[in-house]
Amino acid sequence: MSDSAISPPVAGERRLPPLATEDFGLEFRVVARGGVRRGIRLERAFWTALKQMAENRKCTIGSLIDEIAESHAHSGNLTSAIRVACMRGLADENSTLQKLASIKTINAILLACPSPAFALASSKKILTFNAPFQQLVRRQLPAASNDETRPDLKLALDLHVPDIFARLDANGELPVATGFVIGAGDRRYRGQLNAVRAPVAEPELLMAFVFGG
Repeated sequence: MSDSAISPPVAGERRLPPLATEDFGLEFRVVARGGVRRGIRLERAFWTALKQMAENRKCTIGSLIDEIAESHAHSGNLTSAIRVACMRGLADENSTLQKLASIKTINAILLACPSPAFALASSKKILTFNAPFQQLVRRQLPAASNDETRPDLKLALDLHVPDIFARLDANGELPVATGFVIGAGDRRYRGQLNAVRAPVAEPELLMAFVFGG
């Protein structure tokens, strides 16, 4: 085997999670519905996927398999049809979750919030914010009449961002309260905020809701 056969992981590259050995094991089940009994042998991972799909649709695994059998009667291979249906169902669900877990969703939540709020990256860079937060900054840290962009705006938190994520993990994602300071030039404003994890897969972001000063 040449040295180039296996490439080292690239920094920041998303890797597939390790596959569980038990998911490969074949499991035989008899599924009965409406007087029809079917003996089906599938990998345990597919039985798990079928259970999840049935729970989401609020039906039984038997009725779900019945539907798959009727929809793919032409294929002649029920187990293959079940595997394809599982993959298609999981892909559709993943696509829906990706639409929900996006910056657009974060923006919508911030816009709906009547109090000052913003989204924060792990580098403490403010990625997006709502109108009340913009008004707070303008009121507490007035800029020169010809400068509305505030490139000198700085943010400091009493808690480090990794510590906030660790507390969210430990507390079941309950909001974490912390003090913060925003400053521009020689002006400073101190307040309090609640931080929660933003609904995105990556990068990890915080959503901060200001509640006191």
